[in-house]
Amino acid sequence: MTDYGLVSIITPNYNCARFISETIKSVQAQTYPNWEMIIVDDCSTDGSDKVVEPYMEEDQRIRFLRNEYNSGAAVSRNYALREAKGRWIAFLDSDDLWMPEKLEKQLRFMVENGYHFSYHNSFDIDENGAEKGRLVTGPKKVGPISIYNYDWIGCLAAIYDQEAVGLIQIEDIKKNNDYAMWMKVCKKVPCYLLDDTLAKYRIRQGSISRHSKTALIKWHYKLFNEAEHQNPVLAGFNTIRNLFFGVIKK
Repeated sequence: MTDYGLVSIITPNYNCARFISETIKSVQAQTYPNWEMIIVDDCSTDGSDKVVEPYMEEDQRIRFLRNEYNSGAAVSRNYALREAKGRWIAFLDSDDLWMPEKLEKQLRFMVENGYHFSYHNSFDIDENGAEKGRLVTGPKKVGPISIYNYDWIGCLAAIYDQEAVGLIQIEDIKKNNDYAMWMKVCKKVPCYLLDDTLAKYRIRQGSISRHSKTALIKWHYKLFNEAEHQNPVLAGFNTIRNLFFGVIKK
C-alpha cells in the first residue's frame, strides 16, 4: 500500500460516551494505517474519558486532550488543529462513522489528481445506527464563491492538505464552525467531490443541528457576520443566498 503521509483526524467530543467507542473502531478499521486521532474532550460529564482510555492504552495513535472549561466545538477543533502533526487533516465527530476504505480511497483520489481539498458522499443514520434513506452529496467542485451558496462539505467527509493550506483557526461560533473552516480553506484551494459513499452521519435528537429554522437563520447570520467579518448588509445578503440554495438542494 502506498504511504501518502500521516493523517491527523480531528474529533471534538462532548458527552458522546454512548457513541465514541464505535467511532474509534471505525477509525481503527481503516485500510490506511498511517493516522493519528486527536480527541478533544469539552468537559464531558458522562464518563467519555473512561470509554476512550482503554483504546489509548492499546493504540498509541489515539490521543486524548481536554479543554480547561466547556468551550464548544470551534475551540475544540482549533486546539486539535494546533496539535496535529499530519500532512493531511481529516474530521470525524465523536458520533459519526467512516467506511474502512475512506482514508485510502480519498488520499489516492487527492494525490493522483493533485487535489489539496476533497470531500465525498455520506448517508444518514439514526441514533441506533439504522439507515434513514438519505444520501448526502454535492457538486463536483466547490470554490471560493460557490462555498457561500451552501455548506456542501460534510465535516466527516472533508480532508485537506495542510502543507498547501497551512494552519486553520476559526472564530468561536457555536454553530456552523465547520462551515466557517471550509470557507477559509476554499479561499486557498478548491474542494473536489469523490463520488463514493464513505461515511455515516448520525442524526441525534436534541443535537445543535436540529434546532428551529429561526435559530438556524440567526446562526447563519453570525457565521457571515462574525466568522467572515462581513458587514450587516453583506452578511444578511449571504444568509438569504444560503437559505435559497438550501431550499433548492432539498
